[in-house]
Amino acid sequence: MAVRGPCFSRQRQVLFLFLFVGLGLAGSEFGRYSVTEETERGSFVANLAKDLGLGVGELSARGAQVASNDNKLPLQLNINTGDLLLSEPLDREELCGSIEPCVLHFQVLLKNPLKILQVELQVMDINDNSPIFLEKEMVLEIPENSPVGAVFLLESATDLDIGINAVQSYVISQSAHFHVTMQVNPDGKKYPELVLDKALDYEEQPELSLILTALDGGTPPRSGTAVVRVEVIDINDNSPEFDQMFYEVTIPENSRLGSLIITASAWDLDSGINGEVSYAFSQASEDIRKTFAIDKHSGEISLRGYLDFETTESYSIIIKATDRGGLFGKSTVRIQVMDVNDNFPEITVSSFISPIPENTAETLIMIFSIRDKDSGKNGKMVCTIPEDLPFMLKSSIENYYHLETEGALDRESRAEYNITISVTDLGTPRLTTQHTITVQVSDINDNAPAFTQTSYTMFVRENNSPALHIGTISATDSDSGSNAHITYSLLSAEDPQLALTSLISINADNGQLFALRALDYEALQTFEFRVGATDQGSPVLSSQALVRIVVLDDNDNVPFVLYPLQNASAPCTELLPRAAEPGYLITKVVAVDRDSGQNAWLSFQLLKATEPGLFSVWAHNGEVRTTRLLSERDVPKHRLVLLVKDNGDPPRSASVTLHVLVVDGFSQPYLPLPEVAHNPAHEEDALTLYLVIALASVSSLFLLSVLLFVGVRLCRRVRAASLGVCSVPDGHFPDHLVDISGVGTLSQSYQYEVCMMGGSGTNEFRFLKPVPPNLQPQFPGKEREESPTLRNSLGLFSDCN
Repeated sequence: MAVRGPCFSRQRQVLFLFLFVGLGLAGSEFGRYSVTEETERGSFVANLAKDLGLGVGELSARGAQVASNDNKLPLQLNINTGDLLLSEPLDREELCGSIEPCVLHFQVLLKNPLKILQVELQVMDINDNSPIFLEKEMVLEIPENSPVGAVFLLESATDLDIGINAVQSYVISQSAHFHVTMQVNPDGKKYPELVLDKALDYEEQPELSLILTALDGGTPPRSGTAVVRVEVIDINDNSPEFDQMFYEVTIPENSRLGSLIITASAWDLDSGINGEVSYAFSQASEDIRKTFAIDKHSGEISLRGYLDFETTESYSIIIKATDRGGLFGKSTVRIQVMDVNDNFPEITVSSFISPIPENTAETLIMIFSIRDKDSGKNGKMVCTIPEDLPFMLKSSIENYYHLETEGALDRESRAEYNITISVTDLGTPRLTTQHTITVQVSDINDNAPAFTQTSYTMFVRENNSPALHIGTISATDSDSGSNAHITYSLLSAEDPQLALTSLISINADNGQLFALRALDYEALQTFEFRVGATDQGSPVLSSQALVRIVVLDDNDNVPFVLYPLQNASAPCTELLPRAAEPGYLITKVVAVDRDSGQNAWLSFQLLKATEPGLFSVWAHNGEVRTTRLLSERDVPKHRLVLLVKDNGDPPRSASVTLHVLVVDGFSQPYLPLPEVAHNPAHEEDALTLYLVIALASVSSLFLLSVLLFVGVRLCRRVRAASLGVCSVPDGHFPDHLVDISGVGTLSQSYQYEVCMMGGSGTNEFRFLKPVPPNLQPQFPGKEREESPTLRNSLGLFSDCN
């Protein structure tokens, strides 16, 4: 176990476990796979399922995939068969250049459980490149006095292939003066030298032209040629010599163009033009010539192209100093490139999952790798995420991480997270790369609908039109999508006997409540029921609320007259003693109104009268009284029309007709005004006395004439009929009397019993006997059958037999 590229978080301390999985062909589960360059696309490389010892179905189930740090891996994995195939032809020279062996690193990612395996793919070279001479013609100036065996440097050929496919030998066209040998420079590159076999004679042949051929070792071999033109010059017997045979210098990779790197110096013992030295690169590749320049007069080497440590760490250059006579000396300059922190860390995402479900702990979100092309401290990295997020980073193997949740997430608290992954190297200055991902949290149905109110009170006026919108209930759901789609419904009424579905309906989509039919305040003043709100999640969640409907009264009932009855078979007649004084109480009109409130406030008014100035009606209690003394001129029969009106808007009214008969044959004290208190027992005794006197008078008349008995009896019956003796029909009163005030329309209770003794053979009267007010009608909300006692207590005439 080893630790490489550790990440130190400035915001949190994360424990990283780096697991190295060694993969080799011998002695391990994996071998280094190999493939020949230029192999066609789709070619078979290996079967990962077989090499991993897994079934074919396991690769698909574990989400197997291949990935690389630079995300340029030309491989694809068929997870159905386990075959690893080429996605494109490979060019070894493009991938690795002169590096041997050419090995590509990639990873095999397996999930459930998470496992990352390191695998290598070696790209094998084929002989697809021919040797090339950068200079198609080389000119050599050789003094004629050069000794046999003298060696002259020639430019080497370059071959992009490696190994046996690279340049292996050089040959030259047939010549009596020269042959070619091959040498190896400090970098391991082979270069040719021209060896003098026979002394030159300027006068005999001042110039020679040779063909230099470079051969590689491929099958079949490839070759490249160049022309070597030898110019024979006279007498220069001293070659230039450098002060150092080997120069070494280190420069940073961010050096400016034109910077002086080093100055190479050589001298020549010859004098004159033969002692003049010029400098040039020898055996320099095209890359060296593009990157460096040398002053041919001073030997100064300067920078002409940008350096990149990550591409080339060092350069080895052969410098040739040549005098005017063609003699030369050589030296080697090694330039070491020093790394600077000029590369930002890189983040490569291998797997990313979004959205993730809420209420699930330790959910894998992303697998990614990091790398920095710099080296040393500049290549060490720190990987962090913000501390205030419920996520954590874990390390798998070298520079591989996976991001997962710390605990269960709640979508209703936060539905989206923007996570910034920061990778900072430890170089100077520190460079940071940030990668931001957006993680969506998917919803599950974990919130029940909630009503905006626990209870609703709605008002509707009676006699409403059917399908009237009376109000709206509303509920909200913190979930989303179908989990938040709410359906409303009626559940049950608080009164189990109430047919709720015939009264109220609800719109399932928006919660609007409608009255299905007209409501009657007098029949139903208020009712309650429950409504439900249900979402469409799984499992289904619901909640309830209470709705109270209050019916408002409308003035839709006319006053009803309880006394005197207006639908009797014979009109009722009130008796008025002719001796009655002003303010005498004749009768009291009793009426009720089934409405409530001010719609049930009744007032009384005298509309018509035979003698308008004789009678008055108290507006608030319906008492009919005399306003003056009766005179002989007053008629004995009076007809009064009274109006009973409520206080609604608009007001409703009813009329009542009273017949008043002025009585002459008896005398009785008038009833006191309401404000004067009398002893009820005294009044009853006085009434009894007058009745006895009346009975005695009738008896005396009866005794005077037996002969006229039949005639008198007949006359009495006719007289009784003319006086309007009333009989009360049963069942006249309405079954239900409603008064919202609870005290009716009477300011005081007056109850009287008036009877005629008919059919007894006498003319006795029991007249205006007060009855104590011990019975009252039942009003709001109480529906009872009227008893005979109630009917008698309302002051109705009854036939006394």
